[in-house]
Amino acid sequence: MDGILNWNVDPVIVMITDSFPLKYYGALFATGLLLGYYIVRNIYKKERLSLDNLDSLLVYVIVGTILGARLGHCFFYEPEYFLKHPIEILLPIQKIAGVYKFVGFQGLASHGGTIGVLIAIVLYCKKYKVNFLGLLDRMAIGVPVTGAFIRLGNFMNSEIYGKPTNGNWGVVFQRDDLIPRHPTQLYEAFSYLLIFALLFWMYKSEKIKQAKGLLFGSFLTLLFLARFLIEFFKENQESFENNMLINMGQILSIPFILIGLTLIVWKSNVEIK
Repeated sequence: MDGILNWNVDPVIVMITDSFPLKYYGALFATGLLLGYYIVRNIYKKERLSLDNLDSLLVYVIVGTILGARLGHCFFYEPEYFLKHPIEILLPIQKIAGVYKFVGFQGLASHGGTIGVLIAIVLYCKKYKVNFLGLLDRMAIGVPVTGAFIRLGNFMNSEIYGKPTNGNWGVVFQRDDLIPRHPTQLYEAFSYLLIFALLFWMYKSEKIKQAKGLLFGSFLTLLFLARFLIEFFKENQESFENNMLINMGQILSIPFILIGLTLIVWKSNVEIK
């Protein structure tokens, strides 16, 4: 079976207590957030901007990401279940055999996380009197790195994987089945790192830097277009998607792509001469 990677990694790194596991997903999620933050921090230093309140930005982003991603999953993918179990929406517990147990958050949606972060940034900018689009441009460079690490966490969890490759290559996620599949988590992680490299290169242009919103528009367009295309190789997350022409992830990506394209056209025509 040439080209086959058999994947059977335990998603738990270590049990901190009998009921509290430290998982690769959580560790990689946190690492991605911190790396994204330090990228933005270095941009601020390079531009000789004030670092005051930048640590507060990290708090806003973390809360917005987790809250938005959790609510996004609950209401985009499993509204019927979570409306019946509202306590499980914001608490990392699940009722098993009549007893609530810590299981971690079983479901986070990246589109919801994006909405949550945007709302958090609006609140941050209002409180600290920061230019909204200017901040989004700088954050757009670091966010793809965060996204890449989150997808690596999905890979370690053997989740959100792809459809069968129908060939003698692919990844066998042995915790689920013995079928070679597209490692779509790695496809997304690699594409996000490429987007980071491209945006960082664009950032070096003073004209692009001055056109506030252009980098953010490029980020939205590239990242969610990549997500839209990779979804064709990915297994549906919920059964209701099986009868849809395109799945929920693709439907939710379309508005972000359109907003990104609008920003690109608007800022390119108005501010780049």
